[in-house]
Amino acid sequence: MGIADDLMQGLGISDPVIRLGVTGLSRAGKTVFITSLVANLLDRGRMSALRAAADGSLKTAWLQPQPDDTIPRFDFERHLAAMTGPDPHWPEGTRHVSQLRLSLRVQPRGLLAGWRGQQVLHLDIVDYPGEWLLDLRLMDKEFDAWSDEVFQRMEGRPAADEFRAALAATNRDKFDETAAQTLAAAYTKHLHVAREAGWSDCTPGRFLMPGELEGSPALTFTPLPSDFRDTALWREFARRFGAYKSRVVKPFFRDHFARIDRQVVLMDVLGAIHAGPQAVEDMRRAMADILTAFRPGRSGWLSQLLGTRRVGRILFAATKADHLHHIQHPRLTAITGAMLRDARDRADFSGARTEAMSIASLRTTTEETIRQDGAELPAVRGTLMDGRQAAFYPGELPSNPAELLAHARQGADRWLDGDYAIMDFAPAPNTLRAGDGPPHIRLDRAAEFLFGDQI
Repeated sequence: MGIADDLMQGLGISDPVIRLGVTGLSRAGKTVFITSLVANLLDRGRMSALRAAADGSLKTAWLQPQPDDTIPRFDFERHLAAMTGPDPHWPEGTRHVSQLRLSLRVQPRGLLAGWRGQQVLHLDIVDYPGEWLLDLRLMDKEFDAWSDEVFQRMEGRPAADEFRAALAATNRDKFDETAAQTLAAAYTKHLHVAREAGWSDCTPGRFLMPGELEGSPALTFTPLPSDFRDTALWREFARRFGAYKSRVVKPFFRDHFARIDRQVVLMDVLGAIHAGPQAVEDMRRAMADILTAFRPGRSGWLSQLLGTRRVGRILFAATKADHLHHIQHPRLTAITGAMLRDARDRADFSGARTEAMSIASLRTTTEETIRQDGAELPAVRGTLMDGRQAAFYPGELPSNPAELLAHARQGADRWLDGDYAIMDFAPAPNTLRAGDGPPHIRLDRAAEFLFGDQI
């Protein structure tokens, strides 16, 4: 039905549709973002920066059956109950593609607004794991080039030595399925541990979220070092790498990604900073790859899938801004923008707009000033995951992002001027008033950038 909607819209015989893709790198909060966005569009008391909500031209919003019958529905009601119920807790994270349709009734603005009736715009929100988005860059790579890149960036990552030990114990001259499964298990463990430690570029993405493909040959391969070339193991793994691209990655982007109009990429920048300079550089490279892949008109397989379809706007949002006092939010935004700079300078987006922003989809803290060693520090207070209340000062982010990114690009293993702390906060008890959605930071500005021009 989704393709039929596209056709009818192209013929001008249906209501307009915006397909908003939502993805994110590890622990970025995709489920919370979608849940809070939808709740705040249904009850718009906290959406003053969304122009259509502020001036009243957005009359009402309601959920409708999703248009794609074969895609799971995003479980909005259950996730909202988890976040705002009597025992608030974080909902389960994204593990597969899901979708939700929110319909908006809008009164057109302008000189002719009085002569035009209200219109309906459908916002189709497509949720998918960020690990799958990173697979974009695999499509234009051969097995040898991908293997070389993985081993170059593997230095210093956790569980890498275990994978290397498994390689050293493998007979490279005779392919054996049991040995292949042992290698794949060791490499998958390395990816999981690296992601938990704050690394972003962990491919292939389906190794982390295999779903129904778990144990299949398409997910039973690993990168191999150059001295394995022209061996039986190399030939079989290269074949499976090709099968992964053609039978797993390409169908996903053909069926889902190629139809997206607007995209938000959520990033736990604070988590990467806490993990250290190498994790920040890894996230910067991952975002550069993502931006390059989004470039309309780019030669190769993706442009063939996209055709004339344009991803009009891409928002890169640093989440968990509520873990910082508001006076540090501009610095977090500046760091996020600086991480994007090289890729944005290289890429020709053919009219697409990109933006960096610091947000909190669900605000979990309040702000206060604490005294430490005779100094007053801007802090935040919230409920920890174990139920305790805590005031927290994570450290001062640099006013010049280059100070932080320079250490990251130089491959330093620690920050020269101190450490940056993070803390896990639980959702705050529900204090919602009638007409208000969940509390947030700049979610209304994110909505205005992503689709405010269409309502």
